[in-house]
Amino acid sequence: MVYLQFLGFRYSGWQPQPGQRTIAGMLQKTLKHIMPERTFKILGAGRTDAKVSALQMAFELFLEDGPLDSISDFEEQMNRNLPPDIRVLEVLPTTKDFNIIQDCSSKEYVYLFSHGEKNHPFCAPFLANISTPLNIEAMTKAARFFEGTHDFSCYTAGLKPNAQVVRTIDRCELMENTLLTANFFPKKSYALHVQGKGFMRYQIRMIMGALILLGRNEMDMQTLTMSLQENCSMVLPYVAPGSGLMLNKINFGNG
Repeated sequence: MVYLQFLGFRYSGWQPQPGQRTIAGMLQKTLKHIMPERTFKILGAGRTDAKVSALQMAFELFLEDGPLDSISDFEEQMNRNLPPDIRVLEVLPTTKDFNIIQDCSSKEYVYLFSHGEKNHPFCAPFLANISTPLNIEAMTKAARFFEGTHDFSCYTAGLKPNAQVVRTIDRCELMENTLLTANFFPKKSYALHVQGKGFMRYQIRMIMGALILLGRNEMDMQTLTMSLQENCSMVLPYVAPGSGLMLNKINFGNG
């Protein structure tokens, strides 16, 4: 298993796509370069959308003809040849019964944002900037409504028949941002922390979108609560930008 981190701002997400620069595509290209004679495949612990970053992500590396000769040499070669916005953190051996998707016990995503005055341009890969003033107090209160087990049918895109729409969120908390700082960041920015076992496509960005609508007084608390009811047919009109979202931590087993 390979732990890594990446800045997703110039990528079209994790999953390989024809004609697009993706994280998995770049990993595969690098692996072919440093192991030209070996047959391999990779499986990520999940998929991230376009422009979404990760402070900790993981993928499983399957090698057809035996294990790596040297984990330390492999890690060094990967980091030497990967672009500067992707970094391998750690490489760990796994057993045959390990499954990187099924054995993932939880993921924590963080959505970083500011509101009001436009940010310094260097903030663009890290912070979503909401130009209108937001009621942060109301958003902080409403974030807790998403905790627990709910029907999240309204919080995904392209819902397929028999999709698992009932999901459990262990933590959904909005607070001041202390995770990432820089001298070009605004004086105050905010972070929505969301933790659970698994999420649907756009789920967290749509949760953030609903909170932004509430913060703009374009949605009230009752409507937000109704959006979490079973078989809700409400259409949420706003998906928060991908560039504010990052996978912060991924846990396996009881970790």
